Amino acid sequence: MTTKIQIYDTTLRDGSQGEGVHFSLHDKLMIAKKLDQCGFDYIEGGYPLSNAKDAEFFQRVHEMQLEHAKVCAFGMTRRRGMKAADDPGMKALLESKAPVMTIVGKTSDFHAVNVLGVSLEENIAMIRETVAYLKEQGREIIYDAEHCFDGWKANPEYALLTLQAAAEAGASMVVLCDTNGGTMPEEIAELTKLAVKQLPVPVGIHCHNDCDLAEANSLAGVDAGAIQVQGTINGIGERCGNADLISVVANLALKKKGYEVLRSTHDIGRLTEISRFVYETANMSIRNNQPFVGQSAFAHKGGMHVHAVAKAAESYEHIHPEKVGNERRFLVSELSGRSNIMLLADKHDIKKDKELMGEILNRVVELENQGYQFEAAEASFDLLVKKVAGTYRPWFERLRYHVNTEVGVEGKLLTEATVKMKIFDTIRHEVAEGNGPVNALDAALRKGLAEDFPALEKLKLLDYKVRVINSGDGTTARVRVIIESGDQDGDWGTIGVHENIIEASWQALVDSFEYKLYKDEDQKLRPKRKE
Repeated sequence: MTTKIQIYDTTLRDGSQGEGVHFSLHDKLMIAKKLDQCGFDYIEGGYPLSNAKDAEFFQRVHEMQLEHAKVCAFGMTRRRGMKAADDPGMKALLESKAPVMTIVGKTSDFHAVNVLGVSLEENIAMIRETVAYLKEQGREIIYDAEHCFDGWKANPEYALLTLQAAAEAGASMVVLCDTNGGTMPEEIAELTKLAVKQLPVPVGIHCHNDCDLAEANSLAGVDAGAIQVQGTINGIGERCGNADLISVVANLALKKKGYEVLRSTHDIGRLTEISRFVYETANMSIRNNQPFVGQSAFAHKGGMHVHAVAKAAESYEHIHPEKVGNERRFLVSELSGRSNIMLLADKHDIKKDKELMGEILNRVVELENQGYQFEAAEASFDLLVKKVAGTYRPWFERLRYHVNTEVGVEGKLLTEATVKMKIFDTIRHEVAEGNGPVNALDAALRKGLAEDFPALEKLKLLDYKVRVINSGDGTTARVRVIIESGDQDGDWGTIGVHENIIEASWQALVDSFEYKLYKDEDQKLRPKRKE
């Protein structure tokens, strides 16, 4: 027998309260669509009374006709001294057309008296009347018991009365919220068991991460009988965030026994996809060391580790990365051994050449002493292997370049790049403007290469990062430039290192173009080069 655990996502409401997190209406609609495609059970869209964007979201998402997920509108109990039917918040919830209403109420006697400013009796009446009114309107009601664990520990009798009021009034689920994120897993388990035993409706769990225990607390709640977990994608949210549903789902599906989440193994295999989709949509940096879905989650750097993983992946991996849509990566650095080189250089058919493997490793160590790092620049490493092996032939040759930046009318900065290059036997001299020197160089380079290599039109520059290596040298310090590029088939990273940031950028830029051209040739996407 397995227990179905409902996954309730509040990225669009609770997650958007995180510092630096901003979603446009289009962002929210696209995330909702992706969550539905990935099998999430509930999607909380926001508080329709709080702003026009959330109100419009509910109208637009209603038109999308999601296949699986139920859309939830979030709201609070009726205001004190007012009938539920007259409360503007209730009207906004009903006008949202959401089939599910999630109502938050006070569990703590302290919060009822000192925050809401109502009597304990009035607080219970607000909970009961709000839930009953919305239930009468034909909506499914989920009751979120705010500050549940703090309130229960302070006054367990009163806390239970508030939960019972919601359940008896028609809530289909009572969710125990660790709003301050300060409860320990053993406390979560104990109080959840009590709630499950004493309430006539199912219980859910919603944990915040202020003690870095949100996922552990959520799992403790499930083991104690909760059948719904609320949280956000990647754990985003106010203060330290929410329980990360990525880790919660992965642990329930792959590590614990007796639980069923989402719809199928196919949905579990899309966890990496949905994680990175939300990062990208929110314009946030990916957390590389994020469990299960981070780029480093299955990355191996030490030579001893790589040697072991090559023989038996389970020696240093707790699951197969493909189960969550991730992939295994082998990194190259001064810590690498021949095992790393062999695995990364496998496609070059040089595994049996131990001398060449040693030369590649020595070159990597030499370059890392100069400031290179190949962990995020596997495309540059691929070209390095060709260079050491003597199989590298550049597709074009730089003769010279020049970048000029000047201040124009009304203080506007104007940047222009001139590139002179040799392509086969043809000399090309191109000029282009751009938003900064790297963009201008990229534009000039593309103009010069477009006629011979039209496939470069599909090459996109996705990210550009600069790091000062030896900062103690001040303005003469070396800089490391990492450029992430991609096309319709995937992404790759390239690197450049120099005292001049423009030259370092040029190196990374050229590697990106060269890698794209080699990749297309290997895949026979265009004719072989002219000899």
